[in-house]
Amino acid sequence: MISIAPLSSEPWGTLPGGDPVRLFTLRNAHGMKVSVSDLGATLVSWHAPDRAGRLGDILLGHDTPAQYMAATTYMGGLIGRWANRIADARFTLDGIEYTLDRNEGANLLHGGTHGFHRTVWDVSEDHGALVMRLESPEGDAGFPGNVTVQVRYTLDDDGTLTIAYEGMTDAATPLNLTSHPYFNLTGRRGADIRGHVLSIDADRFFEVDASMIPCELAEVAGNAFDFRQSAPIGARLDWPHAQLARAGGFDHCYVLRGTTEAATAERELQVRQAACAYDPGSGRELTVSTDQRGLQFYTGNSLNGDIGRGSIAYQPHAGLCLEAGGFPNEVNMTEQEQVIVRPGNTYRQTTQYRVGIRSGL
Repeated sequence: MISIAPLSSEPWGTLPGGDPVRLFTLRNAHGMKVSVSDLGATLVSWHAPDRAGRLGDILLGHDTPAQYMAATTYMGGLIGRWANRIADARFTLDGIEYTLDRNEGANLLHGGTHGFHRTVWDVSEDHGALVMRLESPEGDAGFPGNVTVQVRYTLDDDGTLTIAYEGMTDAATPLNLTSHPYFNLTGRRGADIRGHVLSIDADRFFEVDASMIPCELAEVAGNAFDFRQSAPIGARLDWPHAQLARAGGFDHCYVLRGTTEAATAERELQVRQAACAYDPGSGRELTVSTDQRGLQFYTGNSLNGDIGRGSIAYQPHAGLCLEAGGFPNEVNMTEQEQVIVRPGNTYRQTTQYRVGIRSGL
C-alpha cells in the first residue's frame, strides 16, 4: 500500500529569460527524499540512506536551472516526445513523411533541441503525489498532433519511486517517453560506477551502427552484454567488444524478457522487474521495474568534464542510466504501430525505481 508522502515546494531560481522555476520534494517515513523540478519534470536529487543510515544523494545533477538549460546530458529530465534516437530524423506514418529536428548529426535525439526536458511543466498535488502536465503543440520538433502528457510521481515508504505516464493526442503520432536519471549509488561526489554490480533481465540487445542507431538484434550470451547474472560493470567495460568501443561503453537497448511482438499483441505487459544495480560499498540497491519492452543501459560515456552539483566535473562513467521505454528508432521498424498513439487511445507507461539496502557485503 502506498502511503501518502509529504510534499513540499520552494523557489529554485529562474530561467535565463527570467521565468521562475520551483523545486518539489517528496519524502517518505524513513527520511528518504526525492526532489523534482517543474523544469523538464526533472529528477534533481534523491537522498537515500546507506547501510549505516547515512543519507547520500544518489543522482548526478546541477545546482541551478540555468545549468540544466545549458547542459547537453539530459540529467534527470523527462524525455519526449521521443526518447532516444530516430534515424535521419524522419519517419513515415499513414503514408505521410515527417521531418524532425536534427539535433545529433542527422538524427533526432531525446525529443530534439527543445524537448520536454527544457520546458516548464504545470504542477498539481493529488493525495500526496506530484502531478506534472504539459501541452505539446502540433509540429513540436516536427511531430504531428497536439499532445497532452501527464506524469505522476509517488514515493512509497519502502523506497519505491513510481513514475506513471499518460499521453493523449488529436492526431496519430509517435510517443515514447522515459526518465533520464543518472544514478551513482555510492552517494559520493566524484565517484564512478565501475564498482556497481548489475543484472538485466534480457537475452538480447540491439547492436548499433556508427550513428548509434540500432542495426540488428544480438544475443547477450557469451559476451560483455550478458547481465542475466549479476556482474560488475567496471570489468565488463574493460572487455574487448566492438560495440563497447563504438559507444565508449554501454549505450544500448536491451529487449526485456517476455516482451516479444506476439506477446504484446495478446495482452498489455505488467510491471515486472527489469534490472537491479548494487553498490557493495554503501549497500544501496536500485531495482528497476517497468511495463515497457525496452531498457536502455547507458554508462555516462559522453560525460567529459561536465560541471555538476557542487562544481564537480563529471567524468565518463560517473553515473549509470536505466531508461525504460520503446526501442530506439522503433518508429522506423516493422512494429511501428507499437509506438503510435491515435485519437481516442491513451499512451500509458509505468516505471518504478526502488532504492533499498542489501544485507551483507
